[in-house]
Amino acid sequence: MAGKVVAAVLVLLLWSGGASLAYAQPAPTTQCAWQFMSDSTVLDVAFPDANATYWVLPYALGPGDTIELSGTYPAARYFSLNTYGTNFDTVDTLRDNQIGPDPGSGNPFADAAAGSLPSAQKRWHATVVTGPADHSRNQIQALPTGANAQSVPVGFLIIRVYVPDDPASPTGGVPLPDVTLTSGGRTSPVPTCGSAFDPSAYDDGPLGQVAEAGFDQVIAGAASGAFPGNVPEATFVNPASTSGLFPNGDNKYVGAGLTYQPGRIVVVQGRAPTFPDTRAGQPVTAPGRQVRYWSMCQNDQVTPYPVVACAADFQTRTDGDGNYTYVVAAPQDVPARAASDPTVTVIPWGSTDVAKKVLFLRYMLPSDAFYPQSVQASQSNHTDPATTMGPYYPRSAYCDTATFESGGAAACL
Repeated sequence: MAGKVVAAVLVLLLWSGGASLAYAQPAPTTQCAWQFMSDSTVLDVAFPDANATYWVLPYALGPGDTIELSGTYPAARYFSLNTYGTNFDTVDTLRDNQIGPDPGSGNPFADAAAGSLPSAQKRWHATVVTGPADHSRNQIQALPTGANAQSVPVGFLIIRVYVPDDPASPTGGVPLPDVTLTSGGRTSPVPTCGSAFDPSAYDDGPLGQVAEAGFDQVIAGAASGAFPGNVPEATFVNPASTSGLFPNGDNKYVGAGLTYQPGRIVVVQGRAPTFPDTRAGQPVTAPGRQVRYWSMCQNDQVTPYPVVACAADFQTRTDGDGNYTYVVAAPQDVPARAASDPTVTVIPWGSTDVAKKVLFLRYMLPSDAFYPQSVQASQSNHTDPATTMGPYYPRSAYCDTATFESGGAAACL
């Protein structure tokens, strides 16, 4: 299946080039919008979060071309518009509370009272532009155009939605934004695709294998640069880089490399930041919260670097002092004590055939008051996160299952 996932992503890269692969079904058309969707089961690449869904619109804009978006604010913890270049690096980010509402509408990400408005009064418009973008006018910058009409690079526009109020509606209970393309002076609507692209439609032919190898090289090169060398395993550190991995400008991470051994688990403890629990009915704008969102995610450390499982903030158990304890383990290694402890969250190891894993703690949009103890501050100041984050730093260690059974997390840490 990994090859089919890679082949699907390759379609994004070849979108405007006229290249083709061997298909079991007709190739996806470029005449509809948002055909490419990524989550923890489809197009699971480049360390995604299992509590988010991503929709991708490839673009190739010449000078003066624009993409107009018309949408409804979703009922969700977070959403944003992001543009990327062909190298999967960020060009620009425009997030929910920066997107001004249409006249007569309100933005629930900026005004809690707007959350009770009907959908018709929670409307917004935004524009993808090829020149400098003015966020105050709901503009987001595209990949810069080439020097002439024959040099039009391919980029990607991605919509992210985190933790929709209704788990059964990844879009947050609203349609995906309508898309209108203005190119070469002509304006035309781009209808939304009736269904997302299915990677299983692809055959793994010789060209696909060559393409997969090329994609692997791009993603593997970016991922290898994400991990600093000479760092002990089961120790959370700042990544050296997230360049080339479709990074979200509103998130920062610390990660720990892991290697599987039978009978061995990983134990992680730290203080949980406070957050607006939108699944429990709290507004995104609830005062006094330290971050918009945080999560702990387990990932395969092999291309295409899929997510195995995540425990988001609202899924994480804490003790009376607000501290979490994670146990990362294969099913046969999970201590009975961990499974029965109401303050312990178990994160699956995933396939033990993939021995190398990486565990990521993700922080999104820390408040001004919490910023000095955040992952963001550690990376901005180039400081050791164990020092900067204080009690919020995730202390972690390998531990035998038997040791945890006899003494709990304290015996491991």
